[in-house]
Formats: sequence, structure tokens, C-alpha cells
Amino acid sequence: MAKLYFYYSTMNAGKSTALLQAAYNYAERGMATRLFTARLDDRAGGRIASRIGIDARAEHFEPTTDFWELLQDERHNCVLIDEAQFLSVAQVRQLARVVDEANTPVMCYGLRTDFQGELFPGSAALLAWADTLTELKTICFCGRKATMVVRVSPAGAVERAGRQVEVGGNDRYVSLCRRHFSEAQRTGHCPGWRPGASGVT
Repeated sequence: MAKLYFYYSTMNAGKSTALLQAAYNYAERGMATRLFTARLDDRAGGRIASRIGIDARAEHFEPTTDFWELLQDERHNCVLIDEAQFLSVAQVRQLARVVDEANTPVMCYGLRTDFQGELFPGSAALLAWADTLTELKTICFCGRKATMVVRVSPAGAVERAGRQVEVGGNDRYVSLCRRHFSEAQRTGHCPGWRPGASGVT
């Protein structure tokens, strides 16, 4: 039975790596997949790229993409979505319909929360609608599990306001445990931040 999966984490937890490994596993068995990533984040030029150096060609989705119209008559063994936090609520429901009515598994990978600790709309919808939720783990500088992310200025000051989405500048994002995220929000200083640190997923 097909399911809707949501693999979520903070930054730097290997979401894209996990997606590419899943796609490879299907391909190795001669199974067909379709890979999608958000047009909003086009740093990899139409590819899903992992910071460990592997990548794969992907189709773009944007706010006007209707996944049900796109996939209802297709016969693929799996659909894989990177940057799933950028899905709309309607698109999550379309993907659920692909699972339920077209019997195609859909695996979504994305961030759970933004730099202010708020859910992305796509992530909130996936947390509500997915059949299977899996947290991909990474660690804070202190060794605890990182569940949050802060955005810092080039000088290292914590940004408490601004646009939810800022593409690029991944060295400005730092994954933290809840304790150190709360401390950073209170003090405006990011513990564990260092210039040049990478938050690429």
C-alpha cells in the first residue's frame, strides 16, 4: 500500500543525501521515479545536490504546480520531493491524493521550522497529512540533538525578524538544540557560530 512520507529535520542533517540514496535504490532495481525540487531554490541548477558531492536531475515545482494533474495518469514506483517545506497546503493534499488514488508512494524531504522557530506551511501540512513521519537527526555544537535553526548576520548577530525564506547564504544558518536556540533568541548572540560554517542540506 502506497504511503505519504515526510522526512524532516533542521539544516545540515543530510535530507538531500537520504533522498538521493532512496532514488538510487529504486533505480538499482529498475524502478521508475520522478524527482522534484523547489524552483525557489535553484542553486544547484535544476538538480538535487548533496553537500557530500552527489546529485541527480530533478523537475522544478512552483506555487502553480498541480501534482495531481501532473501525476494521476503516470505510473512511477515512487515520487521524491526535495525542499518540501516550500510546498503549499494544497500541494500536500494533491500529493496525498496521488498516494491514495494513484497508489504511488510519495517521499517528501524538508525543514520543519524556520529561523524563528515557526513551522513552514508545507511542513505543517505534511505533519498533519503524512502517513509516516521520520526525523533525520543532526547535532548542536554542544552535542545535543539539533531541532532548531537560527539565521545570523555576516557579523554573527542573530536575526529575529525578516523574510521566512532566504535562498543562498547557507553559512548564515546554524542548527541548534532547543536550549541554545532559546538562548540565541534571548541574547542575540549565536553560541557555536563561526564564520564560514555551512548549513547546506
